[in-house]
Amino acid sequence: MTPSSTFRLPSTVRPGDKVALLSPAWAAPAYFPEIHEQAKQRILTELGLIPVDFPTTVTMGASLAERAADVNAAFADPDIRAIFTTIGGDDQIRLTSLLDPQLVNHDPKPFFGYSDNTNILNWLWRNGVVSFHGGATQVHFGSGPSIDPIHLLTLRGALFGDDVVLPAVTESEDYGVDWSDPRALTDRVRREAAMPVEFIGSDHIVRGATWGGCFEVLDQLAMAGRLPDAGELEGKILILETSEIMPPPDYVGRWIRAFGERGYLSAVAGLVFAQPIVDDRDAPAPDYVKEARRMGYMDYLLSNIAAYREDLLVVIGVPFGHTRPQAVLPYGGEMTLDPQSETITAHFAR
Repeated sequence: MTPSSTFRLPSTVRPGDKVALLSPAWAAPAYFPEIHEQAKQRILTELGLIPVDFPTTVTMGASLAERAADVNAAFADPDIRAIFTTIGGDDQIRLTSLLDPQLVNHDPKPFFGYSDNTNILNWLWRNGVVSFHGGATQVHFGSGPSIDPIHLLTLRGALFGDDVVLPAVTESEDYGVDWSDPRALTDRVRREAAMPVEFIGSDHIVRGATWGGCFEVLDQLAMAGRLPDAGELEGKILILETSEIMPPPDYVGRWIRAFGERGYLSAVAGLVFAQPIVDDRDAPAPDYVKEARRMGYMDYLLSNIAAYREDLLVVIGVPFGHTRPQAVLPYGGEMTLDPQSETITAHFAR
């Protein structure tokens, strides 16, 4: 299966519309219902949308078939105008084969997710439908004292169809307050200085559709034979990030080398790499260790790209993926990388 030459854009959303909250992998709301309820209230008040739970959204231990049925039901329901995932997980590699592409193509609607949801994003991409990388209601709507401005701005753009120039982010966190702690509803961990966004390589402005996601999931998709061919990525922009698993930096080098051997680095017009997670709530690291980890990721990333191509526009330190604040990015839709003005524009208009 390959995506069509022209991707279908999902419909826009209007205030008062219903949106599904799904747990296609792990049902975090079943374990932390207060976080889930706060997320639903903020969706209503901040976006003017009506959140709707499906059976497995809040069900512990739901089967793969049950979770897939809810994804299909959300795409099939004409009253549901967008789909938010509550969190990621680890077994969606098995779920996408149970999804019905006819439902998606009949009524493409905005789908938001990252981490293990890279599986569904890639499945939608292979079926020629644009989706959105980012958004986990438990993380970005339900926890903490408020929604981060960049998340709300880009989420609104994706929902309502407005292009967004990503604003600068000065602070970030690798993890929040433990959800089992009541303070997770109201407090935020101390944030540190965000990694600066840097444009490296070409000075030419690049505009292109995106593909990519969480490296640890792309690794699985490669072994399952579900990655696009290099020709399908001609002129596109790779968006790549690492998870809270914190893979060793040399793994990023290995993955980039594999992309190079597959022809991806020759085909694409740009590459965007997220600020990586470098700290662990259960084993906090001193500042010098975190900086060493961060620089290790950048060194392995850039040195292995250079082995294949020195004129590729690479943007590092972008606030998307597993860090917070998190920007929502198009997946299959277009972005513009402008090294002259050092800006990134997410093209959500439709």
